[in-house]
Amino acid sequence: MGYRVVVAGATGNVGREMLNILAERQFPVDELAALASRRSLGTEVSFGDQTLTTKDLDTFDFTGWDIALFAIGSDATKKYAPIAAKAGCVVIDNSSLYRYDPDVPLIVPEVNADAIEGYAKKNIIANPNCSTAQMVVALKPLHDRAKIKRVVVSTYQSVSGAGKEGMDELWDQTKAVYNPTSDIEVKKFQKQIAFNVIPHIDSFMDDGSTKEEWKMVAETKKIVDPSIKVTATCVRVPVFVGHSESINIETEDFLDEDEARDILREAPGVMVIDKREDGGYVTPIECVGDFATFISRLRQDSTIDNGLNFWCVSDNLRKGAALNAVQIAEVLGQRVLKKG
Repeated sequence: MGYRVVVAGATGNVGREMLNILAERQFPVDELAALASRRSLGTEVSFGDQTLTTKDLDTFDFTGWDIALFAIGSDATKKYAPIAAKAGCVVIDNSSLYRYDPDVPLIVPEVNADAIEGYAKKNIIANPNCSTAQMVVALKPLHDRAKIKRVVVSTYQSVSGAGKEGMDELWDQTKAVYNPTSDIEVKKFQKQIAFNVIPHIDSFMDDGSTKEEWKMVAETKKIVDPSIKVTATCVRVPVFVGHSESINIETEDFLDEDEARDILREAPGVMVIDKREDGGYVTPIECVGDFATFISRLRQDSTIDNGLNFWCVSDNLRKGAALNAVQIAEVLGQRVLKKG
């Protein structure tokens, strides 16, 4: 016996990826409903070898459905998630709306799967920010061994993190650069993204950080350990898919780079590709379509007693969003609902 599953936002980048991953991982689905807003109503989407026609999110009755994967943004989630949850359908939400709610577990299954038990307070589970998700998968096994005191991270985030509009803007601007008769239009991002980098993701806060940077701090503390100090600089780069991160950690206990490499090789969800030669590392284009979080360039930081540097790359539409949501659904099914 399988589950009745809803994917809300099925026509967007993340929603389509959720459908792909549910099929790829053979999640035990008895029935699947693909929901969209009225402007996308009737759009066809693929689920394995099936073609589904989207239904209207606004009028959908969640009664009798087991799990709903939400990829519809905070505003719509605020309206529809409580409706689904009240109807008895467990919501796994990809927006930022519930991530910092103490009554809603924020889960990366490789890191804090046990937190799933807290879902019952609101019948909602939060999926973390894409940049946080891949980072904590790498941090947790190292933290278990040597206790991380501080993290300094710089992110290089692809335009797909800003949705289809972000991808379209990079494509259109790139074409315009090579066409002297075309104007370069800036709509989605603050400045031209083609052949450029922008050190600004989300809105600015009073202390000079952006909200994206704040999310990484708050979410790492909630998922891994509230005592970890985190400072982040988040940058948008002209890459279509795949987030990269340069991570520096300081640990309480000394951790040799070779031991750290061995620990990460055994860690769930992590793939270590770390050869000290030309091309002996992973770049964003190579991680697209993969489930893993890739670690490269791991080395000792000689400027502090217990420091390590490494490079972290992952498909943000997968581990950063859709894959993590499906993994949460798998944990929910195995530990709580127990149908599949």
